[in-house]
Amino acid sequence: MCGICGELRFDKQPPNLDGIKMMMSSLARRGPDAEGLYNNNVLAFGHRRLSIIDLSEHSKQPMVDDELHLSLVFNGTIYNYKELRIELTEMGYDFFSDGDSEVIIKAYHAWGEHCVERFYGMFAFAIWDIRNQNLFLARDRFGIKPLYYAVSGASLRFASTLQALLAAGNVDTSLDSVALHHHLTLHAVVPAPRTLLNGVKKLPPATSMSFTASGEVRQRIYWTLQATRPIYALSEQDWLSATRQVLTKVVERHRLAADVPVGVLLSGGLDSSLIVGLLADHVHDLRTFSIGFEDIGGDAEKGDEFEYSDQVVKRFNTRHHKFIIPNSEVLRRLPEAVRSMSEPMVSQDNIAFYLLAEKVSQEVKVALAGQGADEVFGGYFWYPQMQTAQGSALDRFRNHYFDRDHAEYLETVNSRYHTTDVTGELVQHELVRPHADTFLDQVLRFDVTTLIVDDPVKRMDNMSMAWGLEARVPFLDHELVELAARMPPELRLKEGGKYPLKAIARGLIPDSVIDRPKGYFPVPALKYVRGEFLRFMQDILTSDACRQRGLFNRTYVEKLLSAPESHFTRLNGSKLWHLALLEYWLQLNIDKA
Repeated sequence: MCGICGELRFDKQPPNLDGIKMMMSSLARRGPDAEGLYNNNVLAFGHRRLSIIDLSEHSKQPMVDDELHLSLVFNGTIYNYKELRIELTEMGYDFFSDGDSEVIIKAYHAWGEHCVERFYGMFAFAIWDIRNQNLFLARDRFGIKPLYYAVSGASLRFASTLQALLAAGNVDTSLDSVALHHHLTLHAVVPAPRTLLNGVKKLPPATSMSFTASGEVRQRIYWTLQATRPIYALSEQDWLSATRQVLTKVVERHRLAADVPVGVLLSGGLDSSLIVGLLADHVHDLRTFSIGFEDIGGDAEKGDEFEYSDQVVKRFNTRHHKFIIPNSEVLRRLPEAVRSMSEPMVSQDNIAFYLLAEKVSQEVKVALAGQGADEVFGGYFWYPQMQTAQGSALDRFRNHYFDRDHAEYLETVNSRYHTTDVTGELVQHELVRPHADTFLDQVLRFDVTTLIVDDPVKRMDNMSMAWGLEARVPFLDHELVELAARMPPELRLKEGGKYPLKAIARGLIPDSVIDRPKGYFPVPALKYVRGEFLRFMQDILTSDACRQRGLFNRTYVEKLLSAPESHFTRLNGSKLWHLALLEYWLQLNIDKA
């Protein structure tokens, strides 16, 4: 797990090494253990290392294989690297290190661009073919690891964060109206390749790109998710047995790929508790971590879920760390969390994960988390609402998910950012793609391959890596996701959602954790649009910077400010907070870049 960056020149001029160093400096918190720079004619790589597999100097990056004439920078973990290493060794390859980075180099040499199809893991990497003067970029199937890039003039730059590209300079920071429409409609999700900035793109998940030294580019989608039933019908018990078998294997796979201790982020919900239960018999002295916040309003609003996480800790006797954060700390630390967002994210969970990652990073370098289970196994309340709704596929989705309809978007922003209903067009296109048997198959596939990438997957990467902590998400192992996607949606939504996980958790973790109502990370200080939090948003949206930017229609802003607790999205988010967070992110990351 690391921070990577690089520059390729198309005009035969040398890369700007000062720019590479500025990007590396921006990425320092992602890789606090070491740094490295590689320069070869028209290309330069920069790397910040977080040492997790093969802690020796043999796995330092950028990694150069002089025999194969290949150089690599890599961010992530290949969970099946040991199996691939055996296969490559049998093919005649010799290894000089014991980590997964060199396996990527050898796999690329052996199988070319198809190597990515052999990887189980989360990854974003770049390989420079010195002989052929070709740059190969790739990103994992679910975009767990980020990869941003900017093409400006005669050069390509790429990096693990948008801020690193800004640090190198010469980036068009004007706002992309299409991306803005997505952001304000899809709960802050801007599907790749767009970002809010016209000058910055992101490599889509499950995609690779190749650049020649003259600037020719080729892009390839190497994996797609099929949400269709198998030829032979399976019984409910067959599905449950397969889920238990695959999930057990996946959790163990995520645990074993590390030469440092691995912990679990234990929220007190079903997903993270199930991970603990599956690991408990295999890990001596398993470390678990929970965070809670100061209550607001007495019994009306609890700021923690310790009631449930404590039961799991007691059941499995884990070495538990419980952190309680005063609400006064939330707003004070919020600017740090927003600066750590590669793109603006509106979920209140962000500051919670940021503060949790700070504490956890002092104990371990790797932690498993339950993110992704709700999308993969149908745990959110809007899925059954969509299922029973009437109308077109787009209307059924829109009416239960969009933060604002197109007419309200036009009311929200000034006229220079007006566009057609581009988000409706995007969702319609994604839902009707082939290889999804039912409407709910379409929705769940769209969620797990597109929406989840920007939230919560990006949240986990940004907030954890801000503290040099690698967060792993077993529920997004592609083998498990492929299994779930073939499963009848009705089975996943049974008993309020995530039925397969609930079924295999029976007898393993406490029933009270399984049967509890669906919970969300409670951050009371950011939930109630009043008091200090309201004043904070008022100051942002009435600031000179906000007025001069001219992004928002002032009439709309004043309408929200006049009744701050009256305007909520279909997913129960504050529309006022959405605007304030976007403007605040622009002030901290763009205005001060």
